[in-house]
Amino acid sequence: MTTVTIQPTGISADDVLAVARGSATIVLDPATIDAMATSRAIVDGIESSGRPVYGVSTGFGALANTFIAPERRAELQHALIRSHAAGVGAPMPREVVRAMMVLRVRSLALGRSGVRPLVAEALVDLLNHDITPWVPEHGSLGASGDLAPLAHCALVLLGEGWVLGPTGERQDAADALTASGLKPIELAAKEGLALINGTDGMLGMLLLAIHDAAHLFAMADVTAALAIEAMLGSERPFLPELHAIRPHPGQAASAANIHRLLQDSRVMDSHRDDLAHAVQDAYSMRCAPQVAGAARDTLDFVRTVAGRELVSVVDNPVVLPDGRVESTGNFHGAPLGFAADFLAIAAAEVGAIAERRVDRLLDVTRSRELPAFLSPDAGVNSGLMIAQYTAAGIVAENRRLAAPASVDSLPTSGMQEDHVSMGWAAAKKLRTVLDNLTSLLAVELLAGVRGLQLRAPLEPSAAGRAAVAALGPAAGEPGPDVFLAPVMEAARAVVAGPELRAAIEREVGPLG
Repeated sequence: MTTVTIQPTGISADDVLAVARGSATIVLDPATIDAMATSRAIVDGIESSGRPVYGVSTGFGALANTFIAPERRAELQHALIRSHAAGVGAPMPREVVRAMMVLRVRSLALGRSGVRPLVAEALVDLLNHDITPWVPEHGSLGASGDLAPLAHCALVLLGEGWVLGPTGERQDAADALTASGLKPIELAAKEGLALINGTDGMLGMLLLAIHDAAHLFAMADVTAALAIEAMLGSERPFLPELHAIRPHPGQAASAANIHRLLQDSRVMDSHRDDLAHAVQDAYSMRCAPQVAGAARDTLDFVRTVAGRELVSVVDNPVVLPDGRVESTGNFHGAPLGFAADFLAIAAAEVGAIAERRVDRLLDVTRSRELPAFLSPDAGVNSGLMIAQYTAAGIVAENRRLAAPASVDSLPTSGMQEDHVSMGWAAAKKLRTVLDNLTSLLAVELLAGVRGLQLRAPLEPSAAGRAAVAALGPAAGEPGPDVFLAPVMEAARAVVAGPELRAAIEREVGPLG
């Protein structure tokens, strides 16, 4: 079992994934405890001085100028959590909530939030006991961070609210704490605000999306190569010297992948010297590296943004080492919202160009002697005709989802929060785009495999052989129509999983 140790300098993206998708145990480094205790002492000093400080001795948002008497400040923090846990809709997935929670621990551990160590320890206890708060999908504007989602997490620390049951049902938090031997905590001044003011939900979803996109963009090169091979396309547009003269790094990596995947193929050998056969391939074939490569470069930018956010203090107000407590705007989600929207656009286009290759494979007038809809008996049988319909519908949905959320803003809190990022919505729909991309690449995988099977007895490339072997048990051999939905689900699993890529890399080396 993996152990993630949270330092006062933060954690890595891999740490977040280990907690979100695995069963990693979380430990607070002693230096982290010391950093939180030091900042808490500053807050305690401010409390005793009677100075008005936002969130410590005042209300929140539009109520920032309302002074709160010392004897009511703990009540203020509890009321804040209850009122802000106002989300609605279906629960967010366990992995998103766990990512959000460990990132909130990371934020507190940086020693700029002024909370007692026991608050971070209580969040760690939830994670280590696999207690996942029920966090509704709607509620965050990405303004003062992810207020409502984080409040739903914080509410569980108080023994209130809901958690996800073993099968996804909603359970009372108090019962879950009791069953795990945990007790609710009482919040002190500033601690409720520190639990909910930050970009942890947006960042958690973005880190999960970065990991998924990196795999899918590599698989997009694989499915493109299979389709090009099945359509008797040319490998010449992927020669390295052609991409050196336009030095976008993602483009060069994608072209190198596709070129390597097309080697040692009797299918490619059958027409390599036939200049009349493939003088110039269509854009969806020839320009695959330009599109997929641009997506890779976008992913690199997004990874940089997320890396900066991982070492950022995003609370408000923040406790500075010299004793000042200052209000900031670091909780605003614009950097993450822009990044999520940008990556959604890129991923949508990777899927769109894949669908165009599928359409060519199925069209008897453009597929270079493959049978219509990849059916040996087209007419009575429809082959993969409707699989392409499904892909077309998904491409249309991804285009709608690629419209940026971050250009929208609705003022809230009596115009105090008069510009919001919509970063939560941007990250949430990015995850949907990537899930849709998985389906689109699955359709291309299925069409490419069927096309290569129909080129028999010519033997395909190593990548083609691995793909046929991976999908063959579900897809079978070309023949009469079958119930196609299970085959497409199997293709999705092959695209999403690591096995096919690993099998290909054993033959051709690591993909860039």
